Amino acid sequence: MAEPDVPAIRALLRRWLDRRLEADGRDWVAASLARLAAAASEPELVRALDLAVGLASRRAGKRDLSLDPADLAEADRARPGWDPRDLSCDQAARLLFVLATVPDDAGSAGQDEAGFVRRLERLWATADVGELVAFLRGLPLYPDPARHVARAAEGVRSNMTAVFRAVAHDNPYPAERFSEATWNHMILKALFVGVPLAPVHGLDRRANPDLARMLVDYARERRAARRPVPVDLWRCVGPHADDAALAELADLLRTGDPQERAAAALALAACPHPDAPALLAGVPDLAGAVATGRITWDGLVPGSTEGEAR
Repeated sequence: MAEPDVPAIRALLRRWLDRRLEADGRDWVAASLARLAAAASEPELVRALDLAVGLASRRAGKRDLSLDPADLAEADRARPGWDPRDLSCDQAARLLFVLATVPDDAGSAGQDEAGFVRRLERLWATADVGELVAFLRGLPLYPDPARHVARAAEGVRSNMTAVFRAVAHDNPYPAERFSEATWNHMILKALFVGVPLAPVHGLDRRANPDLARMLVDYARERRAARRPVPVDLWRCVGPHADDAALAELADLLRTGDPQERAAAALALAACPHPDAPALLAGVPDLAGAVATGRITWDGLVPGSTEGEAR
C-alpha cells in the first residue's frame, strides 16, 4: 500500500496555493504556517490550527486550484493514487495546515505522531460539512493511514452526499484500506444515493462475488418495481456472475433498452461463467461492438475509466 511523502505533499499544496491566491491570501497562508511552526506547546499548536482551519474558506476562498497534468503527475509521485484535480483552495489550505503539524523528525516537541492523530480526531469531531469534506479528502495523505479507517467508514455512512463522495470518489483510501464488507456497503450506498461508480478507485480490482450477488438482488428488486437500474452496476457483476446473475444479464439482452443491452454485453464479455460466451454470441451486433471497442464502459457511462486505471 502506498505511503504519503508528507513533506513533498506540503510543498505541492503550498505551491499550488501561492500560484492561485492573491497576495493577501498568500500572506495569510504564510502567517498561519509560521504560527503553527512557532507553537511551543500542544495547546498553542491546537489554537493556531483551529484558527487557520476555521478561517480557510474566508481567507483562501473556494476557487478550484486549476491543476494541470504536470501538477497531477507530481501529486501521484508524492502519493500514488492521489487525485487532487477538483481540490478547492480552502480545502487545500486546510489540508496544508493539518499536514504542517506532522513532524519531519520523530520525537519533535508537541508534534509526535500520536499527537497528530489526536488533533485530527478533534478536528473531525467538531468539523462543519466543508471542513469534514476537506479532512476526508485528505485520507490518503496522512501518516499511519490504518488508524483512520473508522472515520473513513463513518464518512460513507453519512446521509450527506458531499461527505460520502469525499471518501468514495477520486480517493484511493477505500480500495486500499476497507474490508470487503465496508467496501461492498460503499458501492451499494453509491447506487442508493444516485452517485456514479466510475470515480471510485479500484472499482474493478475490489469487485467480489458477495458484492455481485448483492447488486443482482438490488437490480432485480428495482426492475420488478419498474424503477431504473444504473447501468454501471453490471460492471461489478460481470467478472463474478453466478447462474442467477447470468439469468438477469440474459433477460437484459432480451428486454433492456439499448444502454442496458450494451451494459449486459460488456458484463458478459468480462464473465468467466462457461455459459457467458454463448449468450454473448447470440447478440452478434453487440458482441462485435464490444470486441472492436465500439462499446466500452467509458462510452456507456460518461466519466468512467476503463480497466484498473484509478
